[in-house]
Amino acid sequence: MKTVHTFSILFWIRRKKIQDGKAPVYARVTIDGMRSEISIKRSISLCNWNPKKGMAKGNKEESKMLNDYIELVRNQIYDCYQQLQQQKKSITADAIKRKYLGQDTKEHTLISVFEYHNAHMHSEMTTETGKGYYTTLKYVKLFLSEEMKTNDLFLSQLNYKFLMDFQMFAKTSEAIERNRPCNQNGAIRHIKRIRKVVNMAIKNEWLERDPFVKYELNFDKFNRGYLTADELARIESKEVHQENLTFIRDIFVFSCYTGLSFIDTFNLSQESISIGIDGGEWISIEREKTDNPVKVPLLSKPLSILKKYKDHPKCKNKNRLLPVYSNTTMNIQLKTLAKLCDIEKNITFHMARHTFATTVTTTNGVPIESISAMLGHSSIKTTQIYSKIVQSKVNEDMATLRAKLEKGYKSTKVAKAG
Repeated sequence: MKTVHTFSILFWIRRKKIQDGKAPVYARVTIDGMRSEISIKRSISLCNWNPKKGMAKGNKEESKMLNDYIELVRNQIYDCYQQLQQQKKSITADAIKRKYLGQDTKEHTLISVFEYHNAHMHSEMTTETGKGYYTTLKYVKLFLSEEMKTNDLFLSQLNYKFLMDFQMFAKTSEAIERNRPCNQNGAIRHIKRIRKVVNMAIKNEWLERDPFVKYELNFDKFNRGYLTADELARIESKEVHQENLTFIRDIFVFSCYTGLSFIDTFNLSQESISIGIDGGEWISIEREKTDNPVKVPLLSKPLSILKKYKDHPKCKNKNRLLPVYSNTTMNIQLKTLAKLCDIEKNITFHMARHTFATTVTTTNGVPIESISAMLGHSSIKTTQIYSKIVQSKVNEDMATLRAKLEKGYKSTKVAKAG
């Protein structure tokens, strides 16, 4: 941990807290550009304060006593700084303040708080979400070891530079698993998890200052992949001889026609099915990610897939509607399926959700408001990211418009001729 610091003590008065013509005096401790303020429990008239020297003016007894006390406080604060150095503890402005005030209890570290979060929040996270936090913790440990040459960091040492350096590390370091550094959005997802852990520490009063105040989460915008009608048809009709791959193909197609995410597909049970206002069967759930309600009518293809697996042992034993594998396994096998179908796109399970929003619904004229409701979005703006107006739909709409305009033009021409 850092042993050389910039350190200063400044005394000043807080003019906004004037009472009876006097302002309270504060000591401002600054370590490496970070400040912490300590009330010294003394006040002085504005006219008797010298702001440049940080002390009382004149030779009156009252001024001498205050200046003597300021010097005493200065020495005590400096002693706190030296004690932290000798004890090889984290030296921050907040740490010095706590020591001066007698509040210097054991300081929490980033790794210990991260591990606390993962252990105590385990029951509230899905399996995939939990894996994400464990991966982020692994990358943080790698970063501390490779870049900062330490195995841990006090929470009070977190700052904007740490976050920016970690982001760059995640994007460029070959120490990342399989020598595959993250892209911008992958790095930001790790930062988001660190932010959640830090927010937990702040709520528990383990950290006074939020290191994310100046940090902005900037995701790169990119075109979300989806399958065309031809590609989806190829996957549906492909003869697959491997049983496991057949399961995965069917579950993927099911999501293409329902718009469900992986975790919501995984969680489907008999209780997820209800009878809709049309008398048919509907999926009626709350999204795992947002708790937003989702109601999707079961079209013939997803309905037939549910019937196909009704008596599957994995479904009957675990009260599930589909024999869903892990998200990682699904994504690996979907790449195999893509090759079998001569599809060059990098297919992932989440692409099924995009396909539902574009090829299955938008292209077939389903209004965006209905798509938004079926996807469980809180805002139409979110749906617009998924629901692309594909070129074929634009061509179809413009052809309809052209026909209407030409019909109107011919009608006008005939009327004039008459």
